[in-house]
Amino acid sequence: MQQTELADSAFVVDTGVTALTVPDSVPDVIGVVETSLPVDKTVLQRNLIKGLAGDDVKQVQLRLTDLGFVPGPVDGIYGDQTVKAVWAYEKLVLKRPSNDPTGRVTPEMWDAMQEPFVIQPRRPNATPNHTEVYLPEQVLAIFHDDKPAMITHMSSGSNEQWCEEVTISPGEYGNREGTEPLVRGECGISNTPGGVFTVYREVEGIRESALGGMWNPVYFNYGIAIHGALNVPLQGASHGCIRIPLNISQTMQELMGNGDQVFVWDGENEPEAVGSPPPTFNWLDPDYESTSTTTTTVVETTTTTEPAVDATVASTSPATTVAATTTTTAVPDTTSTTTTTTTVAAGGSEGEAMDDGGADAAWGG
Repeated sequence: MQQTELADSAFVVDTGVTALTVPDSVPDVIGVVETSLPVDKTVLQRNLIKGLAGDDVKQVQLRLTDLGFVPGPVDGIYGDQTVKAVWAYEKLVLKRPSNDPTGRVTPEMWDAMQEPFVIQPRRPNATPNHTEVYLPEQVLAIFHDDKPAMITHMSSGSNEQWCEEVTISPGEYGNREGTEPLVRGECGISNTPGGVFTVYREVEGIRESALGGMWNPVYFNYGIAIHGALNVPLQGASHGCIRIPLNISQTMQELMGNGDQVFVWDGENEPEAVGSPPPTFNWLDPDYESTSTTTTTVVETTTTTEPAVDATVASTSPATTVAATTTTTAVPDTTSTTTTTTTVAAGGSEGEAMDDGGADAAWGG
């Protein structure tokens, strides 16, 4: 990764990615398994919905798990995680609208679910472990050697513009060298770009960024990450990140690693046709005023080996992107801070990127 320092102390990241070519043929995500043996099916006697329990629920959970979905413990209890797994199944396999799955299993649906088929990647020639993000379906799938390791319901960017007061913890983008939380007003656009990307950083546990909090984030496009969240609704609701259910975020992080490819389908183009576009970076809110005592950071330039983000802030529009951070999660030991009463205006950037961690103020991603 080559970094070029500009006169304004921002960085441009040269990804070194050569021209990407869309494959001549793209396999369907549903692969039929040829077999001459009869399929031994069971018959469902009722519609399964949240709150029910029984052996029939357990059978559905076992089949979902076998296909790669994540219904939670195979305990025969139709809880929230089973509902979300059924959502993912309906959206990906049954092609139901992403904002309108039922969350229930009918006898007819169960009969079809028992047919011999598998979930397969659209990009079988990717890195051995890779992730596919289907924005139209709002479904994410992690593949290991072309076999599904995790398929889950997700929620991506809402595509809305926002302006909020944000808190940035010490060690995070915008407050890397700080020792106290930094509070300021920022604006952004909640978009999740399609394209081909690479995982470059993971952070275990809770991380509070310029956009709120995330659990176990895995970064693949500057500040955009896949992470656990409390709120993973049917519609796009994040500031650009990929939210998945909180209780599977640790497993998700264990299944992904630096260097894994991430393919994001935007519903209009194949990922390779788009390339690797960066997100829209945040900018300081020109209308934000703060009279509280805050800690501001004197930023020191550091040399790193993995991509991340730094940007400058324009007075009326998002900053021009760029730059790099470390793949480690350690917070630097040395800081230089001053305690001041500040009024933040556009153009007041400290030269750091506004990290699109994709979370809202309620720790939602």
